[in-house]
Amino acid sequence: MKSRFLIFVLCLACVTAFAQSKKKKAPVKKPVAGKNTTAPNTASKQTSMLDTTKKPTDAPITADATPAKPFDRPLDGYYKKSNIQNNKVTPYANVRESDVVFAKRVWEEIDLREKVNAYLGSPKSRLIDVLMDAIAAGELTAYDPIPTKDDPNGDGFAVPLTPAKAKAKMADSSLVNIINANGEKTGSKMVAGEFQPDSIIKYRIKEDWIFDKQRSVWEPRIIGIAPMIKQKVEGANLALDYQPAFWIYFPAARQVLVTHEAFNRNNDATDLSFDDVFLKRLFHGYVVKVSNDKDERIKDYAQGIDKLYESERIKKQLMDWELNLWQY
Repeated sequence: MKSRFLIFVLCLACVTAFAQSKKKKAPVKKPVAGKNTTAPNTASKQTSMLDTTKKPTDAPITADATPAKPFDRPLDGYYKKSNIQNNKVTPYANVRESDVVFAKRVWEEIDLREKVNAYLGSPKSRLIDVLMDAIAAGELTAYDPIPTKDDPNGDGFAVPLTPAKAKAKMADSSLVNIINANGEKTGSKMVAGEFQPDSIIKYRIKEDWIFDKQRSVWEPRIIGIAPMIKQKVEGANLALDYQPAFWIYFPAARQVLVTHEAFNRNNDATDLSFDDVFLKRLFHGYVVKVSNDKDERIKDYAQGIDKLYESERIKKQLMDWELNLWQY
């Protein structure tokens, strides 16, 4: 009997020891430096006491709020055209007054409706856009073409214009009659409209033809350039003639024209600048005036087709002057 009791006690002790060895103890979490070890109930109380107002920085970051990555625009072509932006003006040769044995001042007009001049008004690269952007940026100065006592012809660069006034002159202005309450005309005024670049179809240039005996060179040098505008009379079929909107001093404009490419209908890789257009005479113009004792324009003594004949006669006269210098 005692032996059975001892065996039972030993079996019970073995089972108890085996059960205690299999039992897992719960891991004890150690406090981490920098973290709040406050009890859960205390933490909830502190959270309720905090300000629940959300700040802009506390807002969740969405896809729209993510800062955009820098956009790398693909190269439009197989090479980057940078030669035209790095162009420099080729200075004129110095001319002394004592070396000029002959000089003649000529005014010419360039009509963009002619096929040879049409590229100057191309929507891809307009001459007027280059000039207006330079005036707005303060790179060029426009001069008033209205004649004054000191400047009878209005093309002597006597009165500078602000960029705002220069832009106002380029608008398609019209002459509007002023009518009073009784329906009577009391006067007229000019009303400026919106500027249309395609409306500029003519340019006037003022140039000097000189012969330099030191270099034995007979050459024209452009002094000024002016876009032409045409004003209309409201309520009548009367249209005024083309007049200069303003004058630009061409030697100063060369610094701007040399860095802007002119469109070439035959080749896109010519790097032809607007400065090259005028220096190489890549345009066709007709003479409207030449310096004379009466200060007359061609249209003052010639009409119709005779104006064109007179223009060609003046051009031929200038060319013949150089040819007559040579004797065989």
